[in-house]
Amino acid sequence: MKNLIDRRNKGLSEVVTTLIILVVAVLLAAVVTYYATNITMTRTQVEEIRFSKEKVWVNYTGAVAAFKIQNLGGRDMLLDRIAFRGVVSDWADVYYYRVPSGIAITGEMNATSYATLTGDLVELFGRNYTRADTDIPLMSGGVLLIYVRGPDNIQVDDIGTTVAISVFSNNAQYITECNVESATRQ
Repeated sequence: MKNLIDRRNKGLSEVVTTLIILVVAVLLAAVVTYYATNITMTRTQVEEIRFSKEKVWVNYTGAVAAFKIQNLGGRDMLLDRIAFRGVVSDWADVYYYRVPSGIAITGEMNATSYATLTGDLVELFGRNYTRADTDIPLMSGGVLLIYVRGPDNIQVDDIGTTVAISVFSNNAQYITECNVESATRQ
């Protein structure tokens, strides 16, 4: 009978008990970390835009800039301002075309006459461009073609040099560079 009682009173050793408690604590911490990371990553959407087809043309009548931007991020964004070499362009000089969903834009952006970009609605290359009067919304997955009339600090002397184009949103600044080209026709 004494052997039977001794066996019942024996338990796991302190080392084994400590190991079990540590393993359970580590697994619980891993589950909580995974859950917190999953919640944070699915609820946090980022802004990201991609520039393409950026061009700047200049002749003695002035300069014109054009570029395409696409919102690749998971959230809608608001374009606050556009700057060339750090000088912000006035909204009255910015024209944009919102590309319909599913339409691919092929070919290059073309130079336009400095005088062509006037009024609130301008037809360029078969598309109706709207003159911006305030910040421009760009939905997630959306694409804008943008023309800017007369960036202030780009002159004929700048032909062949590189200029920085900056687009600002509420949360970030996006920068690309391109060479200034001559808009003079031969």
